Amino acid sequence: MKFSMEKKSPAPKDMEPMTGRLNRVYEMLNGTRQLTLPMIRRLHEELGIAAEVLIRQAVAQA
Repeated sequence: MKFSMEKKSPAPKDMEPMTGRLNRVYEMLNGTRQLTLPMIRRLHEELGIAAEVLIRQAVAQA
């Protein structure tokens, strides 16, 4: 996911509408917070990150 973010260059602040508060964005990027299904959907729709990649990351964090 970090690779996709770097490619599209969204700032963590820009991800708040998709994931929640800014602290959640950083927790998600650091791997300390699991992605929820609504987060996966919004990240896929807004950033075009393949849902499979996001799901794989969510499963790996579990």
